[in-house]
Amino acid sequence: MSYGGGYVGTTEDKRRIERQLKERDEQHKQYEEAKKKAQQGHGLRQFGTASSEAIEHAFKNETVGLVTREQFVEKRLTIEERLKEEEKKRRHEAEEEALREKDRQRAKKAKTEQKHKLSFDDFAEEEEEDEEQQEREGQAQGMQQASNDADDAVAINGPKLRYAKLGKDPTVRTDFLPDKDRQREEDEMREKLKAEYGLRQAAIKAEPLEIIYSYYNGTGHRRAVTVRKGDSVGQFLKAVVEQLTPQFREIRTTSVTNLMYVKEDIILPQTITFYDLIVNKAQGKSGPLFQFDLHEHAVASFDPRVKSQDSHAGKVVDRHWYNKNKHIYPASRWAPFDEAKQYDGKEQSDRDGDGGD
Repeated sequence: MSYGGGYVGTTEDKRRIERQLKERDEQHKQYEEAKKKAQQGHGLRQFGTASSEAIEHAFKNETVGLVTREQFVEKRLTIEERLKEEEKKRRHEAEEEALREKDRQRAKKAKTEQKHKLSFDDFAEEEEEDEEQQEREGQAQGMQQASNDADDAVAINGPKLRYAKLGKDPTVRTDFLPDKDRQREEDEMREKLKAEYGLRQAAIKAEPLEIIYSYYNGTGHRRAVTVRKGDSVGQFLKAVVEQLTPQFREIRTTSVTNLMYVKEDIILPQTITFYDLIVNKAQGKSGPLFQFDLHEHAVASFDPRVKSQDSHAGKVVDRHWYNKNKHIYPASRWAPFDEAKQYDGKEQSDRDGDGGD
């Protein structure tokens, strides 16, 4: 090997350059042999023609000029590793795409099977369709063979009767299974009954109710007023004020909130309705709270073992009068209404305490 006349260097430099060129030629020869083996399908890793050309092109571009052996080997390994990584990445992406496609097919199959409702008949035609479905997924040849067998059977035995896919075996109990139609009918019936019940209750609440009461201010003044069963005690007291105003001067300056309604020794709240008392059959100390007419037995017939059904006229009382006299009979017997407390109605009543009519 000859060099140009322009080279200037020592003999040692000249030998080093010759040794590097020889090593480069040897490595190039090894690379050519490896390339041929790769093209013939030998070696640990087979690269396609495109991969070999890419390695060659990249290797030539990065080894332009004189390089050392270490640089040569390093660049060669770097290029191969880089292409291997790219190939690995492409393979990984292909595998992921295959998995996604498999998942899509599985989801599509599950969705198709879900559309079919439960059936208890083992029809031969449905079994035949299931086998054909499996054969279509497995191989095209089996599907064709099954189709030919089905055609032959139709030709010999005539067309088969196709059963409804949504049918159910009438001999099997299915009332415990979910049924949208049955549930819708039950909901409609429930709403209809609820509306009818509401109409009946509204009609009952609109019925007139005569209440006999006694305005009590130390002596009794018995009156009667008519309200509706659905009215509250507060609405009843408003009607009482309108009725008593012309006769009693103190009522003219008294508001409804300053009045109390005492029935069977129980002070009823103004928010409770007569309908609630009637429906719940509320009981007071000395009689029922759901009867508002006057119904009294003789004292001689009183039996403490029997729940009292005597109905006494309730008292309408001014709250200021009650606060001044609540320690004196009969106000000392009165107690606030407690829905949770149960009375048996056996206690002796003070009757009306109205001192006569």
